Amino acid sequence: QIKKNFHATFRALFGGGRAELKLTDQENLLESGIEILAQPPGKKLEYIALLSGGERSLTAIALLFAVYKVKPSPFCILDEIDAALDDKNIGQFIGMLDEFARKTQFLIITHNKKTVTSAASLLGITMEESGVSKLVTIKLKNETGNRVHAQA
Repeated sequence: QIKKNFHATFRALFGGGRAELKLTDQENLLESGIEILAQPPGKKLEYIALLSGGERSLTAIALLFAVYKVKPSPFCILDEIDAALDDKNIGQFIGMLDEFARKTQFLIITHNKKTVTSAASLLGITMEESGVSKLVTIKLKNETGNRVHAQA
C-alpha cells in the first residue's frame, strides 16, 4: 500500500512522473533495505541520491506522506524539510501539508516565508537579554481555518 501511495503522492507533488520502492534483497525481507527511485517529469528514472536537492526533498516528502496515508500519526515534527525547495515546489508541499493537517498536527522548523505564512500559529524564540530565551506565539488562523489579524 505504501508503494502505491508513494507513486500517487509523487505524481501529485511533481505534476507527473513516477516513483518506485524496491527491496535490495527480495529473498531476505527482514534483512533487506529499500531503494528509492524517482522520475520527475521529463527526466529519466534515477536513484534518489542522483536527483537534485529539491527533487530529493520533494521525493522524500512524497514518501513521508505515503506512509502517513497508511499509518497516520497525531503529531509530526519536520526540521527545515522545505529548505531545498523552490517557490513552485513549496506551493505543492504546502497544498499537500494542508490536506494532511486535518488529521495530523505538524510542527515545522523553517526559514521559508511561504511555509511560515501558511501556518495556523507561529512559535518564535527570542532573546530579550543575554542567555534568557522568550517564547513568542502568534496565531494566524482560528479553529475554522480562517485568517486572524495577528499582532506581535
